[in-house]
Amino acid sequence: MKRFQFGALVLLLSAGSLPIFLLGFGASNPTTVVTQAQAAEPQSSPKKAAASYNAEGELIRPADHREWVFVGAPVTPNDMNDGKAAFPEFHNVYIDPASFASYKKKGTFPEGTVILKELVSVGSKSMDSGNGYFQGEFISLEAMVKDNRRFKDEPGGWAFYRFGEAPDYKAAGLRMKTESCNDCHSGANEDYVFTETYPVLRAAKAKAAK
Repeated sequence: MKRFQFGALVLLLSAGSLPIFLLGFGASNPTTVVTQAQAAEPQSSPKKAAASYNAEGELIRPADHREWVFVGAPVTPNDMNDGKAAFPEFHNVYIDPASFASYKKKGTFPEGTVILKELVSVGSKSMDSGNGYFQGEFISLEAMVKDNRRFKDEPGGWAFYRFGEAPDYKAAGLRMKTESCNDCHSGANEDYVFTETYPVLRAAKAKAAK
């Protein structure tokens, strides 16, 4: 039997016992005892993929998309486009947190990236702070997903989904025709994503380049 004393703590080890690691030896601080098996355990479990699908191949709507990383809200209002804007609504755009973390590190969108676009109407154009374009009501929710294995025949491996109209978004999104979406996205400045219009993504990419 071996006897060790650390301040006020006395530790007895018999032959064949597991090693024990002691943290915080100061007498004024509580001491944490961690066994070798506990030290070997992972500190956090792997994050669940943002994209999941039902048996029909429809994209399951994330329950917490408004808690994802918000990257921007471009708007092309009718009264600045002769009343004929293709997208007169605000586009509130979010990216799943795991993919954003990877983008900050590598500067590219990883496989499994999910970018959500929630359309919001233009509401009031006047507030106490001045005139402008202010958000109104939620309209609809759409998503684009990067998966070169699942969508190997799609440009860039991106597929597009729609969850219907607010406030009753569907539990699963229907696949949209890629060509109808790529009329715009094929002209995007980076991997079918308009990163030049999202300062959050621009700043993240600049950090990855360092």
